[in-house]
Amino acid sequence: MSNNPSTGSARGRGQLFVVSAPSGTGKTTVVERLVQTVSDLVLSRSYTSRQTREGESNGVDYNFVTRSRFEEMIAAEEFLEWADVFGNLYGTCASDTERDLAQGQDVVLVIDVQGARQVRQRYRDTVGIFVMPPSFDVLEQRLRGRSKDAEDAMQRRLRTARNEVAAFSEYDYVIVNDELEACVDRLRAIVLAERARLKSVQAEAERIVDSFNERAPQ
Repeated sequence: MSNNPSTGSARGRGQLFVVSAPSGTGKTTVVERLVQTVSDLVLSRSYTSRQTREGESNGVDYNFVTRSRFEEMIAAEEFLEWADVFGNLYGTCASDTERDLAQGQDVVLVIDVQGARQVRQRYRDTVGIFVMPPSFDVLEQRLRGRSKDAEDAMQRRLRTARNEVAAFSEYDYVIVNDELEACVDRLRAIVLAERARLKSVQAEAERIVDSFNERAPQ
């Protein structure tokens, strides 16, 4: 765990981080590594209507539900954000997110640009982080190396990526995933810096000031 000097429980309510990036950039891998190294930081587990892939587990990688169940959750306004991504539905449960934040946990959402816009409508103080691929060519190579999509589907992913990278200016931070560990280090630095901002530590700092007023000589 990190030597982070300010834990969620000490600061009270947690901070919400949103990480977005085009498909194939490696954002999920980076964030999974991040939460292993920073205390009081949890990765939100999305709901999805798509089928499980080889090596995935329900409740670990995603909460897998049927499309009809997902649509019921939409109708009941249970999602903080949701989107149709290449024909599959993905969403973040609002009550899960609020529970973790209220318990003093910092929460990371790994969601697309569309979802990030929805989240900012409810949580104005969200910290947005956009992860860039090093270049278009690198992203295309990564996508083709991992995917068995038909060429028309591949072209659709690349067009979507072009639109998403253009939205980087909507975020508070931008980092490039040119090397995994370096990218994780940059993310970790952002999280720890946000935890040291006045709004995050004001209550604790005021408590310390009170202790001086009570004990220090006048």
